[in-house]
Amino acid sequence: MRKVASVIEGGGSEVWKLFRIKKKFREHQGIIHGKLCGTSQNIGHAARQLKTGPRDRKGGVARMPKPRQRVCLEAGLKLDLNSLIRRQCVNPGSYTWFSSIWTNSYGEEIASASFTACMVNHYGSKLRIQMEDMEQTIFLVAKSRTFGGYQWYFVCPATNCCCSVLWKPPGATHFRSRQGWGRKVAYASQFLDPDNRAHRGKAKIKARLIADLNPDEWELPPKPKWMRWRTYNRYVERFDRYEDILTDGIEGLAAKLLDEKYSQ
Repeated sequence: MRKVASVIEGGGSEVWKLFRIKKKFREHQGIIHGKLCGTSQNIGHAARQLKTGPRDRKGGVARMPKPRQRVCLEAGLKLDLNSLIRRQCVNPGSYTWFSSIWTNSYGEEIASASFTACMVNHYGSKLRIQMEDMEQTIFLVAKSRTFGGYQWYFVCPATNCCCSVLWKPPGATHFRSRQGWGRKVAYASQFLDPDNRAHRGKAKIKARLIADLNPDEWELPPKPKWMRWRTYNRYVERFDRYEDILTDGIEGLAAKLLDEKYSQ
């Protein structure tokens, strides 16, 4: 008991209660391996595995969400080349000019820009971006597909690699690919725990399928007329996986609460 307690010594009241530490070993701060440790550092690897809590899909202890030490990509500006082509903002084989605005989740305008696209040649084409505080030229390239035709890509200014989406995070002065920003940025889902990621995933699937239906009447909307059954079935399978994650989280929480109730 002395050896185990020396590892956990210094934990807070939650740690003491969880591992049933005797009062003589309870101290708010302890020196472990020659350094001062807080509550999160006072539990050894083996003790962490004993902690009851939500489990991941492989049966291990679920990881906590990452702290906001990196910039969230979705909080900035996004350029999706495939979306621009579908909306006919840019047309392969011609010169085009258009303007665009970005809005936040409340519908408020956060930025605007004008674009000039030259997509006449498969190599050396350009997209020029003009904003109030910056100007940038992105090279475009068309690569042949396996079954014919061409796929257009941005050429990332940082990595010189092909990509379909460029990002300009808050505070940045230009657009890059996700890989071009490295570990300075992260997606919004990387800041969430498994349960919140599941809720977010379900909401995105619902928004994708809802079309003109009333969102309050449907949890999982039916297949839209324009969508293939194969694509819709993939959304259904993903939706069911998110449901399973949430169900496991509720069961784990219920088991933890019951365990705490009977241990008192």
